[in-house]
This record gives sequence, C-alpha cells and structure tokens, in this order.
Amino acid sequence: MFQQFTSSPLFGFSLCILAYIVGVKIKDKFKYTLLNPILTSSILIIGILFAFKIPLENFLAGANIISMFLAPATAALALSMYRQIHVIKRNIIPIAVGCIVGAATAVASVLFLCKAMGLTEELTASLIPKSITTAIASELSLHMGGIVPITVASVAVTGLFGAIMSPLFIKWFNLNNSIAAGLAIGASCHALGTTKAIELGETEGSLSGIAVGLCGLITVFISMFL
Repeated sequence: MFQQFTSSPLFGFSLCILAYIVGVKIKDKFKYTLLNPILTSSILIIGILFAFKIPLENFLAGANIISMFLAPATAALALSMYRQIHVIKRNIIPIAVGCIVGAATAVASVLFLCKAMGLTEELTASLIPKSITTAIASELSLHMGGIVPITVASVAVTGLFGAIMSPLFIKWFNLNNSIAAGLAIGASCHALGTTKAIELGETEGSLSGIAVGLCGLITVFISMFL
C-alpha cells in the first residue's frame, strides 16, 4: 500500500506542497533569516526520502509537475513590471548597464574560479548559467555541452543563497536605492531571489524581475563567444 502511494505522482506533488507549508510556518514562528521556506522544505523532503528509503524517481514523478509552473511564474512577474513602468522608463540606461555588468561579472567569475580550480570544460559549461533562471540555464547548459543536473543544482544553490543573504547584504552595504537593490538581486540570484525582492517592495520586485529576463538573454549572448 505504502509502495503504491509513493510511486504515484500525487505523492511527490503533495510532499512538495506540504513541506513548503511547514517551511513557511517555521519561518513565521521563529522570524529567522536563515529559515528560508525553500531551504527548510528541501531539508524536510530529503529527510523523508532517506528515512523511508523512497526512490528519487518516485518523488520526481510528482515534483516535476510543479516544475511546469516555473516558466508561467516567471512570466507573471511582468505584472509588477507594468505597475512600475514609469520607474523603468526614467532609469532605462542604468537598468541596461546594470544588467550587462551583472551578467558579465557572473560569467567571468565562474570562468576565473573554474580555471583556478582546474575544473573540466564540461563542469565549467555546467556552472556558467548558475545566475540565470532555470528555464534558460538548463537549455544553455545543454547547448554548451554541460551537465544539466549540475546546472540545475548550481542555479538552486545560487538562488537560495541570494534569497537568504540579499537582505543582509543590502543592510551591510547600506543599499537604500530600491532600483539598485532589485537589479542586484535579480542579476545575481534570478527568480528565486526575486521572491525575496518582492517581499522587500514592489519596486525591488519589478526591477529584479527585469534583471532576471535581461541577464538571461545577455548571458546567452555572452556564451556565444565562449
């Protein structure tokens, strides 16, 4: 009976939803930055899979259904961008320059560190798209000859780190400019970081959403010359 349930797509789907709800409840109760719902729900899911020896394939059968909503969720950010269209028009040049510099820095840092650590070209190609959204990163990694699962993992870690640490970085560097904060979050930690930017304010969320799209396109363009 238990084996039949865990092999059903309903299992992975339900586990993701319930684990995230628990993660949100934990964050609301303790009010601690490191208790990001995505982090705590991921740990909870991994713990359940290990404890009950549930094959990863069984979990992914349902979890992949949730992944289908990634692209529509990213596209939905266009609504907040539309609401801030007047801000975007006034700052179009800083936005463009910020995204170009952010994307170039992300790629350059990966190339430098991979070279310094002696990683293979395959691993380097897998890590180059780490700062752009999964929907673009996985396709870019495949095109460049990278290992897609490693790319997806690096994107998740980058986004999670940004979602947790971005409020602290904003505080430490006294970054009071909402436009700069939003662009920095979107350029460095894509859609996952944007969820935190939205919590900080609508301007931060909309500018972060713009950075997600622009930096993704710029990274693809840069990769053509690598």
